[in-house]
Amino acid sequence: MVEWALGLGAVVVVGLVAVCVRQRTRLAELSARLEVTAGDLERLQESCSRFAPSTVVDRLLTDGPAAAAVRKEVTALFADVVGYTTLAEQLDPPVLARVLNGYYQRMSDAIAQHSGHVSTFIGDGILAYFGAFEPNPWQSDDAVRAAMAMRHALADYNKELAAEGLAPLAIGIGLNRGTVLAGLVGTRERMEYTCIGRTVNVAARVQTLTRTHQTDILITDAVRERLDPTFTLMPQPATPIKGIAEPIVTFAVV
Repeated sequence: MVEWALGLGAVVVVGLVAVCVRQRTRLAELSARLEVTAGDLERLQESCSRFAPSTVVDRLLTDGPAAAAVRKEVTALFADVVGYTTLAEQLDPPVLARVLNGYYQRMSDAIAQHSGHVSTFIGDGILAYFGAFEPNPWQSDDAVRAAMAMRHALADYNKELAAEGLAPLAIGIGLNRGTVLAGLVGTRERMEYTCIGRTVNVAARVQTLTRTHQTDILITDAVRERLDPTFTLMPQPATPIKGIAEPIVTFAVV
């Protein structure tokens, strides 16, 4: 009887060991799957961050696309390369692409360092926003500082271009502040997170006035009103712009 009991106990132990081994194997498989899934999610979020900030992506995952469309007060920055058409005609395509990519990277870095977000590249233009994704009472200060940082970054980049025997770049930057509709825009195949409204259009129009007033950074009165008084500004003559009934007064950032 004792021997039979011992034998039965051994069988039970072996059975329990087998169960534990199966459970551990299953847990190991599940853990491996979780690691793969986590890696896929991380890569997905990284890809999504290319068209929207991480905070927006998180909100989309939680609430869906409809929750992302909101009205916000932002400072819009529009930058454009002066004389791009001539530049494009003078440079071979590979050289032009390299020059533009270097320009985009340096300008984007300057914007990001001052709490801005690059929304899109439009040809040789850059559209960026400040205060679009999180509350920022100093958004206009950040935007102007970003524009000044872009000015300095371009000066350094032009030294690199000169060392290669390439012509320097010049840019015009326009800034405006106001209410926009921020959200996902596009088709089922391609969407991007952007801001829509008169505020953005005015920023683009003000950028074109940098040629008229022969300066590189212009801001509207809406930006100036919320700007730290320590900035040095030079008022420009009121000038008509397309789509706006009254001539607009701008200020050059010295």
